[in-house]
Amino acid sequence: MFTHIMVGSNDIARSKKFYDAIFAAMNIPPAEINAKGRITYAKHGVRYIVTPPLDGKAATHANGGTIGFAAETPAMADAWHKAGVENGGQAIENPPGVRQSPVGPLYLAYLRDPDGNKLCIACQVPE
Repeated sequence: MFTHIMVGSNDIARSKKFYDAIFAAMNIPPAEINAKGRITYAKHGVRYIVTPPLDGKAATHANGGTIGFAAETPAMADAWHKAGVENGGQAIENPPGVRQSPVGPLYLAYLRDPDGNKLCIACQVPE
């Protein structure tokens, strides 16, 4: 459905620490800061990119926007959430756990990254 997601950051080193940690919980290797000052994570042909804004203005988060990641297990979602909180993220909404959804029960966890972007990780759980 998409090729990549790109979010802005006001501090790439801070973002690298945060994203390296949460993506390690998903078995995605750490990123390197490239010549444009960006960090890129990739899995299954999809990329997640964190960049300083090209216009030189401050990065801001999308009010009402959420970026969702897929977890293989609830334990992976918990590790992702814990890594995020320990590396500059903020736990938001309810604690990680099962919630009912139109597609059945999902195990969900939510964070804000250090620049305020809202992130979610989810996995389907048996009914």
